[in-house]
Amino acid sequence: MTYASSRLAPVKPSASAWVSQAAKEAKARGEDVIDLGLGEPDFDTPDHIKQAAHEAALAGETKYPATGGTAKLKTAVSAKFATENNLKYQADEIIVSNGAKQVIFNALMATLEPGDEVILAAPYFGQYKDIVLILGGTPVSVACPAEEGFCLSTAQLEEAITDKSRWLFLNMPSNPAGALCSVDDLYALGAVLEKHPRILTLSDEIYEHILFDGRQFTSFAAACPNLKDRILTVNGVSKAYAMTGWRIGYGAGHRDLIAAMTKVQSQICSGACSIAQAAAAAALTGPQDEVRRFSAAFERRRNLVVERVASIPGLTLDPPEGAFYAYIGCEDLIGATTPDGDKIETDADVTGYLLKAAGIASVPGSAYDLSPFFRISTAASEEVLSNAMDRIAKAVKQLNFL
Repeated sequence: MTYASSRLAPVKPSASAWVSQAAKEAKARGEDVIDLGLGEPDFDTPDHIKQAAHEAALAGETKYPATGGTAKLKTAVSAKFATENNLKYQADEIIVSNGAKQVIFNALMATLEPGDEVILAAPYFGQYKDIVLILGGTPVSVACPAEEGFCLSTAQLEEAITDKSRWLFLNMPSNPAGALCSVDDLYALGAVLEKHPRILTLSDEIYEHILFDGRQFTSFAAACPNLKDRILTVNGVSKAYAMTGWRIGYGAGHRDLIAAMTKVQSQICSGACSIAQAAAAAALTGPQDEVRRFSAAFERRRNLVVERVASIPGLTLDPPEGAFYAYIGCEDLIGATTPDGDKIETDADVTGYLLKAAGIASVPGSAYDLSPFFRISTAASEEVLSNAMDRIAKAVKQLNFL
């Protein structure tokens, strides 16, 4: 008997989650594994946020919340957009969901017709493609090479657009490459989109507070205010506030889009956890010192990994401009032979070799639709990352090249 529907056939499990689970299983077997597969801050949620959740529970905020988000959190989200992004959104232009991924799912469920195309700039967060496929859309992958800063060009966008194009997805700074498009690049992309009124843009800004080298963040909707009604800005508290397990994401856009997304959400769940929403409100409105401390730590770790990769022949790394990943080029390892006599033919072979030979769990670039690379998370301590880089260097040195 078959239980899964045909729509799930092309969908793959999350690569990073799978790698992390494999690492956990290896550790359970007693193997010495460093898990750099999952993008999760290693910091604890700040105390004042946990205290807000505790107080909310004691105050009886334990009933069904409003489907689209509590008034308190929507007010906090609105104030955040106004203060940090120079964007004005009213309560009916905001939705709160169980993580940013549900915001994305809601948006596509509410808008996609069968065969509608969604333009994805590779490398991209793998679940974008899978959500599109589940909902009957057609993902259109556009390769954005390292030489171009992993950013989508206007020429590439124009070439990718067809009469079936419905969405463009942007992610700044990006997972997995840490790329941040310049304001001029955003203006240019906006000029192309202005000529195609059917196309909506999803701007995933979940890593906006994790920026390096003094960079400043500009939201796509702020850069292109004439397109604001066609932009869904997606964010959340998971990354900046070390709140992955609290499962709170939010989106802001045209009230008709938000209403349609809320209708979808009403049939999937009865809203996000009320206590977690209280915590998220405290995160957005409370002290931001810990956010800055986290970001500074991520920058030090970025620097460590960039320096170490530069010393390993066969690997390359364009310094990430934000987020907490390193998208490491491994083209020069393709064709090498492992000490066991296995030939490395793909970046998946590279990650398999690193797991076996070095005990390093990483994610192949094929999961992000741009090879040959592998992604490691830098959301680990400098001690752990230094150890990991030692192991990677040793493993690469042991490869045989003809």
